[in-house]
Amino acid sequence: MAWDKGVSPRNKNRGTAAGLSEGRAALRSAMQARLTLSILVALALLPSADAQSYRFLKEIALGGEGGWDYLSIDPAARRLYVTHGTKIDVVDLNSEKLIGEIADTPGVHGFALAPELGRGFASNGSEGTVSIVDLKTRQTIAKVPTGENPDAILYEPKRDEVYVFNGRGKSATVFEGKSGRILAAIPLPGKPEFAAADGERVFVNIEDQSEVVAMDAATHRVTATWPLAPGEKPTGMAIDVPQHRLFIGCSNKLMVMLDSVEGKVIATVPIGSGVDATAFDPSTRLVFSSNGEGNVTIAKEEAPDKLSVQQTLPTRRGARTMALDPTTHKIYLVTADFEQMPTPPSGAPRQRPKIIPGTMKLLVYGTTLPPGE
Repeated sequence: MAWDKGVSPRNKNRGTAAGLSEGRAALRSAMQARLTLSILVALALLPSADAQSYRFLKEIALGGEGGWDYLSIDPAARRLYVTHGTKIDVVDLNSEKLIGEIADTPGVHGFALAPELGRGFASNGSEGTVSIVDLKTRQTIAKVPTGENPDAILYEPKRDEVYVFNGRGKSATVFEGKSGRILAAIPLPGKPEFAAADGERVFVNIEDQSEVVAMDAATHRVTATWPLAPGEKPTGMAIDVPQHRLFIGCSNKLMVMLDSVEGKVIATVPIGSGVDATAFDPSTRLVFSSNGEGNVTIAKEEAPDKLSVQQTLPTRRGARTMALDPTTHKIYLVTADFEQMPTPPSGAPRQRPKIIPGTMKLLVYGTTLPPGE
């Protein structure tokens, strides 16, 4: 067999080997590129820190007797306040332990905080008063008379004023935070529930009218009344001040996102049954609805005109009120154990189950794993 002129068998074999080597290198490079692309796609699909699923972290025993209502948090002082019958339980958020109480708050519903004044304000529903409380000593400084059945309560720091919303009185009482001097009694078109403020206006849900009322914080006058349809019987309220958005939990299992300037319903998402509190985390843009049936609906404000459900977090029956810690992003809910109630006769109204004394507890949820896990 004749060889090609000028090419030795050894050189020809070298050329063949070089070609095979180059082919393998190209194949490896293609496989590495494909693997890198797959990893990047997988990472892109992973949830960001603000979208991680919430989970149960721990339980904090509160004990005692009686029911509960609103919770409030002082992030700087690391204190959580839980209204509890005729007192307010105080929890240290660093140790997550019960450290004391505020007494003499008959039928207390809410506790508004004014850390810059060193004061808190308790709405005493059974007494028709608001207690002005020294946050350091936990002692009552004075009591301010209100309308009938004061319920939700709000401190407006720009003007150093307290708004207390009187459920059966269908009104709002406004007084100075420092002196307790009453400034106004504002008639409302129905039963007020929770409230929020943006520095210029104060907003409150009118539960029995399925409306939101806007009040001018300077004049203490109602300036607008907005329908919430398709939302009905609003309870919880939270606010995104920069985006002018109100998040309102409604009893017909809807959360409404409302334009706080024009009063227009922008979006709605489904939530659980028995909502009583709503919270907004400005860092993560997550909105929380605590539902008494035993879950929290977690939605996200993806844009000023878009709200979407991210998670339905299982909790426990009766855990209908809630507070958000903006520092740790944990949420705290209260519930207790209940007596087993007999099934009512056909057509008879279902009775509210009785709380078993000594079983009241805080439930803690977050995205951080407990120590040791």
